[in-house]
Amino acid sequence: MRFQTPLVPARLLRRYKRFLADARLEDGREVTAHVGNPGSMMGLAEPGARIWLESNDDPKRKLKYAWRLVEHADGHFTGVDPGAANRIVREALETGAVEALAGHATLRAEVRYGEKSRIDFLLSGGGQPETYVEVKSVTLSRAPGRAEFPDAVTARGAKHLAELAAMAEAGHRAVMLFLVQRTDAAEVGLAADIDPAYARAFAEARAAGVEALALSTRIDPEGIAAAGPLPLVLP
Repeated sequence: MRFQTPLVPARLLRRYKRFLADARLEDGREVTAHVGNPGSMMGLAEPGARIWLESNDDPKRKLKYAWRLVEHADGHFTGVDPGAANRIVREALETGAVEALAGHATLRAEVRYGEKSRIDFLLSGGGQPETYVEVKSVTLSRAPGRAEFPDAVTARGAKHLAELAAMAEAGHRAVMLFLVQRTDAAEVGLAADIDPAYARAFAEARAAGVEALALSTRIDPEGIAAAGPLPLVLP
């Protein structure tokens, strides 16, 4: 997934009201950027952080910048827009880059299923079992090399796990796919201390037959792409 316009570097001044951030561009101008991440962004929104913004000239948008990346002191990047996760995964699925999910003939997005829910991707055909794929963007890291999900309580995430579990129990293939939008991650785990209910729902879903996969990413100011698999370290 390439960014639509070249990103510009800035320094974060503050994030507030969840969806807004003030930043200072390299020429000294201060701008307000849209934040597409409703989560806590733990460890990613410290004042003074080097960030990257995407500009736009759309007259319908109130804000002319959107916050896309954090560049860490060690040169690694984190993608802070969870809305990008499905686009990144779709590209990977369409090109067969996710080996564990390759071989299907048809990919459909946002398909209704369960109780008033929509699955991120439904894969079918090609002699493969019908496969329901739910995608979660992972950005939290509290220990070197380890990424975790979630970074805040997510009742919606637990609901998605229950829906996947129901599909698995009905005989379908159901997959929870964690897209790790950090280039410094070597493994993925659950932040059970942040959301014990999600951890319980995850364990119940796994017991029901839901598969769990994790993908790493390549990130730079030009774009984000899915890379190879990452190990899941689970209790």
